[in-house]
Amino acid sequence: MLRWVRQQLGFDPPHQSDTRTIYIANRFPQHGHYVPQKFADNRIISSKYTVWNFVPKNLFEQFRRVANFYFLIIFLVQLMIDTPTSPITSGLPLFFVITVTAIKQGYEDWLRHKADNEVNGAPVYVVRSGGLVKTRSKNIRVGDIVRVAKDETFPVDLVLLSSDRVDGSCHVTTASLDGETNLKTHVAVPETAVLQSVANLDKLVAVIECQQPEADLYRFVGRITISQQTEEIVRPLGPESLLLRGARLKNTKEIFGVAVYTGMETKMALNYKSKSQKRSAVEKSMNSFLIIYLIILLFEAILSTILKYAWQAEEKWDEPWYNGKTEHERNSSKILRFISDFLAFLVLYNFIIPISLYVTVEMQKFLGSFFIGWDLDLYHEETNQRAQVNTSDLNEELGQVEYVFTDKTGTLTENEMQFRECSINGIKYQEVNGKLTPEGFSEDSPDGNRHSLMKEEELFLKAVCLCHTVQINADQTDGADGPWHANGIAAPLEYYASSPDEKALVEAASRVGVVFTGTSGDSMEIKSLGKPERYKLLHVLEFDPNRRRMSVIVESPSGEKLLFTKGAESSILPRSKSGEIDKTRIHVDEFALKGLRTLCVAYRRFTPEEYQEVGKRLHEARTALQQREERLADVFNFIERDLELLGATGVEDKLQEKVQETIEALRLAGIKVWVLTGDKHETAVSVSLSCGHFHRTMNILELVQHKSDSTCAEQLRQLAKRIKEDHVIQHGLVVDGTSLSLALREHEKLFMDVCKNCSAVLCCRMAPLQKAKVVRLLKTSPEKPITLAIGDGANDVSMIQEAHVGIGIMGKEGRQAVRNSDYAIARFKFLSKLLFVHGHFYYIRIATLVQYFFYKNVCFITPQFLYQFFCLFSQQTLYDSVYLTLYNICFTSLPVLIYSLFEQHVHPHVLQSKPVLYRDISKNAHLGFKPFLYWTILGFFHAFVFFYGSYLLMGEDTSLLGNGQMFGNWTFGTLVFTVMVITVTMKMALETHFWTWINHFVTWGSIVFYFIFSLFYGGIIWPFLHTQDMYFVFVQLLSSGSAWFAIILIVVACLFLDVVKKVLYRHLQPTSTEKAQLTEAGSGINCLDSMCCVSAGEAAGASLRGVLERVTGRCGAGRPSRSWSSSDPFYANDRSILTLSTMDSATC
Repeated sequence: MLRWVRQQLGFDPPHQSDTRTIYIANRFPQHGHYVPQKFADNRIISSKYTVWNFVPKNLFEQFRRVANFYFLIIFLVQLMIDTPTSPITSGLPLFFVITVTAIKQGYEDWLRHKADNEVNGAPVYVVRSGGLVKTRSKNIRVGDIVRVAKDETFPVDLVLLSSDRVDGSCHVTTASLDGETNLKTHVAVPETAVLQSVANLDKLVAVIECQQPEADLYRFVGRITISQQTEEIVRPLGPESLLLRGARLKNTKEIFGVAVYTGMETKMALNYKSKSQKRSAVEKSMNSFLIIYLIILLFEAILSTILKYAWQAEEKWDEPWYNGKTEHERNSSKILRFISDFLAFLVLYNFIIPISLYVTVEMQKFLGSFFIGWDLDLYHEETNQRAQVNTSDLNEELGQVEYVFTDKTGTLTENEMQFRECSINGIKYQEVNGKLTPEGFSEDSPDGNRHSLMKEEELFLKAVCLCHTVQINADQTDGADGPWHANGIAAPLEYYASSPDEKALVEAASRVGVVFTGTSGDSMEIKSLGKPERYKLLHVLEFDPNRRRMSVIVESPSGEKLLFTKGAESSILPRSKSGEIDKTRIHVDEFALKGLRTLCVAYRRFTPEEYQEVGKRLHEARTALQQREERLADVFNFIERDLELLGATGVEDKLQEKVQETIEALRLAGIKVWVLTGDKHETAVSVSLSCGHFHRTMNILELVQHKSDSTCAEQLRQLAKRIKEDHVIQHGLVVDGTSLSLALREHEKLFMDVCKNCSAVLCCRMAPLQKAKVVRLLKTSPEKPITLAIGDGANDVSMIQEAHVGIGIMGKEGRQAVRNSDYAIARFKFLSKLLFVHGHFYYIRIATLVQYFFYKNVCFITPQFLYQFFCLFSQQTLYDSVYLTLYNICFTSLPVLIYSLFEQHVHPHVLQSKPVLYRDISKNAHLGFKPFLYWTILGFFHAFVFFYGSYLLMGEDTSLLGNGQMFGNWTFGTLVFTVMVITVTMKMALETHFWTWINHFVTWGSIVFYFIFSLFYGGIIWPFLHTQDMYFVFVQLLSSGSAWFAIILIVVACLFLDVVKKVLYRHLQPTSTEKAQLTEAGSGINCLDSMCCVSAGEAAGASLRGVLERVTGRCGAGRPSRSWSSSDPFYANDRSILTLSTMDSATC
């Protein structure tokens, strides 16, 4: 019970030791001193809340927000002291916001609970008491032997004990973990592989010692000790023995395995990414504005309190005859009275802080994110993939990007490898019609049409066919002669590989005569020119990023022990002692200059004594529980030396469609592109030139192959000097991984200065963490630019998470990048639409939304502040409490929300075809201090017009009714409120460029709803209301012609200056975006704004008469529709469904 409570509170005790000991089938030692280790149960918990902690935890999270906490304090103040407004005015909006947010978060968590229960309740079979027992997944314990059948997913992390195959092997696919769809082979230790029945497994006595749980999917260190009669056999366990939860069993009837990690300790659960909360620049601006408005609020409350006491210094106003003080008031402390009055004014003016801003912004982001997924232009037909939004919080950040960091392979290129050339024994070869042809020979030349392979060529191709991790479709491996079609023609073998390079090489070898036909037990089978050969696989030296190579040790049919190695030229050539090393190095450089991906191939023969030493060292390193990786690395280095170089391969990875155009568009938009790749220098430069990242006219600077700090610093200083001296318009910089490490160690500032003066930067030979380091370096520089990282592989995850915006490409290197990204797209070319259209729209929408909210709340509360000068600062409220409550919730909420979802101030096609328009919104241009100041001053100006306009028109002795009856203070407040609701709604209409039927419905509907609500609220005596100050007030107000005149006059007075300012600015100082609005193509008439038209042939600076005609709507031409069809040639390729059909009107 105590452990359950600790788990619920998140205080589960950490593991005490570095390793865990697991007794298979939970056969614990019988001696009394053994204390079993405690392990997690097998429940997966992805939910955030429980029934018990939902209310307190959710409330705690919501009240961490400044606005929510502020309104809670105001609500409590209203409950504690006598305030001018009812606690309901603050409590109801707060309750509404908290409830809506809680319902949304609760629903999302309920869905997670539902998914968890489905997983935890799945049926599984466990070996217990000599038989198979069916139970639920959540009941599996560490040490249980679990049976998994074909095509089922593994319910826990299992160590493989046996399968239906004699050699104890099985095939799995880990697509749900890392996205790799290739089949991976896992193998049981020989002693347990023979135990294929439940009865035999039940007799197994064995102990597994392994490391404690860790998130790395590809790392597992352990050993199994099997007790057989009187001896104990120890075998190493590595990643090849571990079957991960979430992976699926393929091409194997059934397997048995022992549970080693369960529940939240499985590698899948440890990889659940709790993403660090990324905050957009807009959110940071919002918080700054809130603080400014809090200062305004405090200033107004303090000023009102001081003026109240200054006024009451005169005795006649301190206690007027009509408002005598009680005994308690006379005797109360002046300090307490001052604090009480200050709090009362704080309550009176508290609506200047827009509580509904947060909930509106959340709804806008959540609903707006669907448009990205629905956009047909971001849909990739070939792969049937649409854009995906993982984080809707950063939509507007897409409109603020200044730097793009991109991977090369699979992001700029297709990651579809095609074999192009190879170098064997110092001679270059090309594949011509399925034959290896030496360079310079054609198929028709005497040596070009050979049917046999030379000894060196055959050995090279055998090395390619044996040194890999390629798998063959299991349906094709049956039969010694390979698969055949019904017509007797051999079917091509279908290969699966985690690396596209390996697949391309094995396929190329099979086309020229050396075919890999599959594995059988511990043997690899090939056909060399039709003749079958079987090689016994003795050891695999797995690939790792540090060594940059992989090797296999095999026994040839003649009994010879051979090591075949392939890897990057930097890791193979220095370890080669013979072969055509110099010629091959020249060929490798030539391949790289053509943009090909290069690998070198080498081999080594072992004497029996050497092999015995190798086998012994490998066994010792693989059975070590401590520092296994370091010991293995040492042994691998010992084995992979004194190599004989066979040759090199050149594989082409073709560029994705429209990469060059996309990079050029990004450059025009003022965005700098950095390419970060692991490829070698020459290959990376060649691809950069071909994709337009580097131009032929660009002055390319290099910072490569530096081994010491001093040489690196000297080179950086020379580059900085050269950039200053050269008057070349553009520079490009190439940096390699080792030089970058030196530059970042002590010369960060100098390195950044050089980089910022270069229009394109290429970093090659980069490790994944170096990519993230570069992004962080730029992100935290003094200018604080907004960064975007885009990649497709697991090696790009660190930079995707580090950047402000991370984008995953749905490529061929798995789904890890997509899972850890904020947005995912199928192709690099979609980036332009994502930034220039969606990013532009989202930023403009939310910038207007945030500032409009502050504007309408200034309009709302300032008249309340001005009213205090006319009521002796008695804290009398100007508006009825129902109006105070519903102003932000009902009367003015929908028009701005709909605007923030559908607004398109420029046509999407124009935005995409003119990337330079992106510069207009860069550096938070629409949400800086100047625009914010403009909206705030506008709010104060409109508020003064509302209040003093109403006051002048309804002066002290003005009779507005035919019978001479005077209006009271509630009528005055209602007039001010009516003018305000109409004005702020019309202001939103003025800001709207793109009108749909929904905009019309909510804009005019909000005004109509206000009038209908007021008529019902004031026209009926409601029995449940304690007082009804507004009874018949609204009806009486509307029965006065003078009141109608006042409403129209004040609204026009407020908005007229807005319209004039808008038109004059657009004609005298138009921005690029406003010019683009003038030139929307394909029509003789173009809409300058939702209310103004201009003929295409007319100059922008038209005569004043023409301008006034547009403002007053006398331009006779019909407004062109903003929708388009496939028959329209200008818009034919733009299939975005962002744009709704518009309502054509008789005039603009």
